Amino acid sequence: MKQYLLSVVTPTGAEPPSPEALKEIMTDVAAFHDELKAAGAWVFAGGLHAPDTATVVRVDGGETVMTDGPFIEGKEYLGGICIVKAPDLDAALEWGRKAATAIPLPIEVRPFVDEESGS
Repeated sequence: MKQYLLSVVTPTGAEPPSPEALKEIMTDVAAFHDELKAAGAWVFAGGLHAPDTATVVRVDGGETVMTDGPFIEGKEYLGGICIVKAPDLDAALEWGRKAATAIPLPIEVRPFVDEESGS
């Protein structure tokens, strides 16, 4: 089975949900994760702090340079990830649909590069 990344696309500067709405979202996310686990599709999932908590690490002329993040400013940022196992893109897209139902934000679905074929 291939692995797919489900990325939570979070708008920059958006108002966070109310505590009541967040509680409902987290309940829905837990149910989504339980469904993934029951189906044998679960690999890993986790939320991320805002981009201003990032540290960017680069090597410049052999020297390691660390700067406060984010690397680039954007209208959106990666708010969380879920890695799933699925037999094909259609199945991964169905998991993406379920994630977008649980988390009221866009979900980007991307396959990992196949180590054997490079695609």
